[in-house]
Amino acid sequence: MAVNREDAPEVVLGVSAGIAAYKACELLRHFTESGHRVRVVPTADALRFVGEPTWAALSGRPVATGVWDAVHEVPHVRIGQGADLVFVAPATADLLAKAAHGLADDLLTNTLLTARCPVVFAPAMHTEMWEHPATRASVETLRARGAIVLEPAVGRLTGADTGRGRLPDPEELFAVARRVLRRGDGGADLAGRRVLVTAGGTREAIDPVRYIGNRSSGRQGYALAATAAARGAEVVLVSANVSLPDPAGVEVRRVGSAREMREAVLAERAKADVVVMAAAVADFRPATSTGSKIKKDGDLPAPIELAENPDILAELTHERARDSLGEQVIVGFAAETDRVLENGRAKLARKACDLLVVNQVGEGRAFGTEDNQAVALGADGSAVEIPHGPKEDLADRVWDLVGERLALG
Repeated sequence: MAVNREDAPEVVLGVSAGIAAYKACELLRHFTESGHRVRVVPTADALRFVGEPTWAALSGRPVATGVWDAVHEVPHVRIGQGADLVFVAPATADLLAKAAHGLADDLLTNTLLTARCPVVFAPAMHTEMWEHPATRASVETLRARGAIVLEPAVGRLTGADTGRGRLPDPEELFAVARRVLRRGDGGADLAGRRVLVTAGGTREAIDPVRYIGNRSSGRQGYALAATAAARGAEVVLVSANVSLPDPAGVEVRRVGSAREMREAVLAERAKADVVVMAAAVADFRPATSTGSKIKKDGDLPAPIELAENPDILAELTHERARDSLGEQVIVGFAAETDRVLENGRAKLARKACDLLVVNQVGEGRAFGTEDNQAVALGADGSAVEIPHGPKEDLADRVWDLVGERLALG
């Protein structure tokens, strides 16, 4: 949705010298077509990849390139002071290091020092550079100061290399920017936190063709992961059978069945400050799965014997108590068709989680839709109604409630 141009936020798009600078052109287009006012501040070497005329034509504004341009306007101070958001994409290892150490040898790094608005870095570099201890230290320093540093995507890099370090898709980067702008100065309240989110619906194989599954699209879990990343968290998303684009800044682990999800969740759970089990996990699976397709030969096939799947949520709360992870916040989800609150309270008691988000499903509700509504039941006896609205809004409200519990911890 376009915003009123006169009231539009002032966005500074910083561009550092990486081959992914060409993707920033599409990100700029998203900003301008939605009515935002954008001032592009490229580094000198970034102009080797995309020239000044391109940035000026796409933004509709002069491009700020140096601290000595229009000196009477004091650009090295005024640009940062007047911004509602500074978004750096791509952010190279060099730019991250300069920002972390407070160096200011060009207009972009000066802008970063003078900005008092939310700042988002979208790193892009080769895997070895991203994983180097020096880069990791820069990222940790920036996050500790409240900046949002997104995790790079996995994919094709420069040349024939493939790995983590790819700039996320511009559409997903714009979604992050929109979320940060909506929250304003309180955007990075999850900075320094590591969260684990599950999404989608597990599938339990009957044979190589058929499975037992459910109607979950994964949209609510993806909204939870995306909003957490936009609020500064380091996010791992365990995704089961979802056909949605990876949220920018989120590390995605793909699984198929309930047992695969359990293995992925248990591998990550001890490192997480928050675990949100939003996936629809099948309660049962076929006791045996055939290696070839079951044929219809005129006779009814034998009944499918079911075995119970592991209860991942209950296992998480049990292991939290066992390992003395008392400050970890665990959130469950419950999809109910009737007696919603009664069933939800009973499940909360059984699972021993901190929050249980209960929503009614069926007849066009929740599954596969863009909107949702729920009641968040707390282990402290609280019940918070989350009104009908976009799943992104519900996700933000859940993180608000999680934040309150993290503060108490």
